[in-house]
Amino acid sequence: MTGDAGEALIDAESRYQERLAEREHQRERTREQAGKDPVQERLRRGLELAKKDMERQAAAVTSPRRREQIRAAVADLDRRLAGTV
Repeated sequence: MTGDAGEALIDAESRYQERLAEREHQRERTREQAGKDPVQERLRRGLELAKKDMERQAAAVTSPRRREQIRAAVADLDRRLAGTV
């Protein structure tokens, strides 16, 4: 009987160590995510959405002048996105 109690104690200790490791892993992930600047992330996401919208407009536009304006706007968004990385 004593052997079973010892094994149960070892199993409990093993589960406890696994939980500690899981919690530490979760804390590390939280720290990594917190390290990102939320303002920069919102700015980057806004620029990406604006670029998608411009690309959608470029596909539908028929005016060469407007197409050139959109191309310039997309190039500017690309430059700004490169600066936020």
